[in-house]
Amino acid sequence: MKKAILFDLDGTLWHTSDVILPIWNEVLKNHPETTKQITLDEMNSYMGKTIEQIASIMLPELSEENGINIIKECCAVEVPYLEKSGGHLYENLEEVLRALSEKYFLGIISNCQCGYIESFLKAHKLEKYFSDFEMSGRTQLTKGENISLVIKRNGIDSAFYVGDTIGDQIASKDANVPFVFAEYGFGNTENPKYIIHTFSELLEISEKVFAEN
Repeated sequence: MKKAILFDLDGTLWHTSDVILPIWNEVLKNHPETTKQITLDEMNSYMGKTIEQIASIMLPELSEENGINIIKECCAVEVPYLEKSGGHLYENLEEVLRALSEKYFLGIISNCQCGYIESFLKAHKLEKYFSDFEMSGRTQLTKGENISLVIKRNGIDSAFYVGDTIGDQIASKDANVPFVFAEYGFGNTENPKYIIHTFSELLEISEKVFAEN
C-alpha cells in the first residue's frame, strides 16, 4: 500500500512573512494608485490564501484586475529572492522529513504561485525528500482539488494532509483525507481530530493517523 503525507507550505514547513514583507511594501510604493503598506501581522494573515483572496483583502479600494496584478508582481519579485535567501524552517524539519521519506511518499500542495514551492526546495536543498508538488498558480484548482490530483496521479492508496488553517482543514475534507493541524502555524481550525504542536510530533502521529483511517 502506497501511503502519503501531503503538506501545506507556509505555516507548516516554513515561514517567510518577515523576509518578504519589505519586498511587498517596496512593490506597493511603486503603485501610486494605492498608499497601502502592510504590517507583519497582515502578512501573516495572508498566508495560505490565493492571490485573488489576498488582493480583495489587501487592496479593496482597487479594481479586482488591478489588485490581482499588483499581488502577482509582489509574488514574482519575491520568488528569486527566496531562492537565494530562503525562509525560516521549523525546528528539526529536515531531520523529520528524512525519516518520514524513508517510509512514506511526501508531497506539497499550496495555494501559491508558480515558483514558490520550488524556491523553498531549492533554497534549503530539500528536493530529495519530496516526490511531487502542486499549486493553485499552475492548475487554477482549489487546494482540495489539487490534493486529489496529486493522490490520483501518483497512485496513492492512503494519505493525510498537514496544514495550519481552516482552509487546509476544508481542503482535506473536500479531498476526503484526514487532516493534521499544525498548531504552531498561522491559523486556527475547528475541532481537529489530530494536532501537532511541533513538526517533530509527526514522527509519532503519522502511524496513528494511518492506522485509524
